[in-house]
Amino acid sequence: MSIWRYANPAEFMRVSGAVTPFLTVLGLAALVIGVGWGLFFTPTHYEQGESARIIYIHVPSAMLAINTYFLMAVASIIGLVRRHHVSFLIAKSAAPIGAAFTALALITGALWGAPTWGTWWVWDPKLTSVLIMFFFYIGYIGLWGAIEDPDKAGDLSAVLCLVGVVFAIMSRYAVEIFDGRTLHQPASLSLDEEENVSNVYYIPLLISIVGFYGAFLSLLLIRTRTEIRERRLRAMAMRAARS
Repeated sequence: MSIWRYANPAEFMRVSGAVTPFLTVLGLAALVIGVGWGLFFTPTHYEQGESARIIYIHVPSAMLAINTYFLMAVASIIGLVRRHHVSFLIAKSAAPIGAAFTALALITGALWGAPTWGTWWVWDPKLTSVLIMFFFYIGYIGLWGAIEDPDKAGDLSAVLCLVGVVFAIMSRYAVEIFDGRTLHQPASLSLDEEENVSNVYYIPLLISIVGFYGAFLSLLLIRTRTEIRERRLRAMAMRAARS
């Protein structure tokens, strides 16, 4: 069975229609449990105090801000190379969600940084890369909206997306690249370490991340399904106009 069968709009609609309710329920349940547990039932952090509780929102949103851009880049490459229009629509649908998570990551990062660093913002390599990536999100959304031809819009937006990948990479690896020259702490979760934070914080954080990703996937599928329906309606309207 080829994975490319899911690039067929009819097959995508069939499969996404089946999994979207499950992802929606999973995402909402995990969000309520993870964020609620983290905000109200974990002990006060011994160094950062109450401000550390923002980790249950900041970390998942920052992860999704970067990973959504990578998803858009992969979908854009597939669209450009294999001419699968569903891939372009997935990237288009992901952009507003990714931009929202990026804005949330920047805002919560500022709220966390104020008591921790003593300032709301610093031109730190990681923070600056995330901010520039946010502008690429906005530019990508604007380019889609500015071009009437959906095929041309998909191609040009994909190229813009790929140009911005460098800032997504910098956002992900800036702490490692600029070791010792960035205020931002290393990742709270890492596959290289057996334990990153104490279990009392780690478990609700992990549940929060599952919730955020479940909500993201649910929103992505809903938006992509809407884009496919709108594309079908435009095609029907054009055929009706010709006849």
